[in-house]
Amino acid sequence: MSRAVLDMTDRRPIWAMPDWVPERIRAALPVSWTLDVVEEETDGSGDGAARVSPAVLELVADAEVYFGYGIPAELLEAGRDLRWVHSGAAGVGSSLTPTMLKSPVTFTNSAGIHAPPMAETVLAMLLHFTRGLDLAAESQRRSEWSTEPFYVVGAPLLEFSAMTVGIVGFGGIGREVARRVASLGARVIAVKRTPARDGEADLEPIAGGGVLGSRIEMVWGESGLDTVYRECDAIVVAAPDTPETRGMIDADAFDRMKPGTILVNVARGRLVNEDAMIQALSDGRLRGAGLDVFTEEPLPAENPLWGFSNVAITPHVSAVTRGFWVRETDLILRNLDRHLHDRPIQEWENVVDKGAGY
Repeated sequence: MSRAVLDMTDRRPIWAMPDWVPERIRAALPVSWTLDVVEEETDGSGDGAARVSPAVLELVADAEVYFGYGIPAELLEAGRDLRWVHSGAAGVGSSLTPTMLKSPVTFTNSAGIHAPPMAETVLAMLLHFTRGLDLAAESQRRSEWSTEPFYVVGAPLLEFSAMTVGIVGFGGIGREVARRVASLGARVIAVKRTPARDGEADLEPIAGGGVLGSRIEMVWGESGLDTVYRECDAIVVAAPDTPETRGMIDADAFDRMKPGTILVNVARGRLVNEDAMIQALSDGRLRGAGLDVFTEEPLPAENPLWGFSNVAITPHVSAVTRGFWVRETDLILRNLDRHLHDRPIQEWENVVDKGAGY
């Protein structure tokens, strides 16, 4: 009898797992399989839970498949028969332990599942600044009817059709952002670490070579980043958190950006040098910053970012949505079918490259 363990009972009410999720997974399993559903609450925030309970360790001891939020080392050590582990989180940094790096287990994540709501958060933050809602909010705070900030020469108001938007990291989130801003008329410059491999298409998931694709320019590596910094009116950080990307948006990057650039970060706080960003905001080099993630979370009350009227802060909630479980379950079921039929790993979705860190 083969066993799968479903450990995704999130403690946060909006992420609560509907009853139909285990029913659909159970229905997809052969009669020779059992599905154990862990009722104990876990935490799907960030990269997922950093601990597992003794009850979970006992269940995975003879399990072949595990679905959870994050994959702690002790879980892999207890589940020596595990062949496939899946995380409901997109981030994998805390799961890439030495045990995981040495393990032959197939590891998949939920990159892209969170992308639609995150992309809409990005769009909201961009509109917040391009339409001057931060200016209006500041006047409202003072109970003032003030049109002057909107009427002065050089008022910081933009239309998407006149903008170039840079996207740093062109995975699931970056693609969804590109689709939205390009549909509003923006030119998009998207930067990836390396060009697509043979047989892959960077733009196919977005536009299939259509009108939107004509507005999206792909660039790569350090030279691509330099193009984004120098040409873009707004820059969206959507790259994974790896040793190579941490601190990549540094003082030098801010120096190379166009005056008045809008910065939006929905990836991870560590990708942006926070001190350099605060300096760029203080100097007026940045038009504004939309931030969902920070170097330290929760963001301490004494952090200067709270005091900027041109900073929009959300508490790492850009992925929150009621649409998660439909997409997540469909992803699980597609890969479950591949697992049950021993499909080559090249045919799977969302396989984590353990060496690359995402």
